[in-house]
Amino acid sequence: MIYKEIAIEPFAGSPAASEGSFSPSLTLYFPDNSNEVDPLRKRPTVVICPGGGYAFRSRREAEPVALAFIAHDLNAAVLEYSVAPAVFPAALTELARAVAYLRQNSDELHVDADKIAVLGFSAGGHLAANFGTLWDSALVRDITGFTDEHKPNGMILCYPVITSGLRAHRGSIDNLLGDRKDDPELLELVSCEKQVGPGTPPAFIWHTFDDGAVPIQNSLIMTQALADNGINTELHVFPHGPHGLSLANEAVYGCFDGNGRDCQEWIDLAIRWLKNL
Repeated sequence: MIYKEIAIEPFAGSPAASEGSFSPSLTLYFPDNSNEVDPLRKRPTVVICPGGGYAFRSRREAEPVALAFIAHDLNAAVLEYSVAPAVFPAALTELARAVAYLRQNSDELHVDADKIAVLGFSAGGHLAANFGTLWDSALVRDITGFTDEHKPNGMILCYPVITSGLRAHRGSIDNLLGDRKDDPELLELVSCEKQVGPGTPPAFIWHTFDDGAVPIQNSLIMTQALADNGINTELHVFPHGPHGLSLANEAVYGCFDGNGRDCQEWIDLAIRWLKNL
């Protein structure tokens, strides 16, 4: 297995990554090739953005999820992105750097350069969706200098924060924007459903109907926006389960009471979707 941590250097035009000793990074969990199987195999890859309201990065939505993907002979990488007091678009440009790194090193890392998906939970889902809708914007291109090397081929959005409007998870949006949390122009820019366009990649989305933290309407309005723009989308709504389920099993909950157990199948559905991307 290829297991290593890659430093993600901030761009000159992006806000400071963070205060203190934190530096953004990308941790790779990649199966290695074998001459006994297929020495030239290239695999679909997910870049995982844990949730945490743009205040922290949840451990439950990081390595356990990566291990679930590599168990199916897929590549997974966990992005340790900047959170408050860092503000938009720091995390966005770090995700761009991560995707570009994987594509630029696809031969060495056995990455299928046409199947790189960004995956996020909750606020990490917002980061993935925000990137999926803005990767080809002048804002991102001007800061990064990238052309297409940072293009995501798909988005996997898990109970995502999407909107800055009526159904917003205000804590996430406020942390993301900091002192400019009431700026109408920025609020529009980070409301993902309003930024869907021709360059937005296909999406796999799941949510629970009774999510008490991030209302299901976030996923529904994103699905509607994707459909209105002809972007192929797979949506799954599970009837019950609290926010932050991750894999919805004992691997991420020390005392799992079974609430939301039906959601466990999302990972198998997402793996099938990724392989068919």
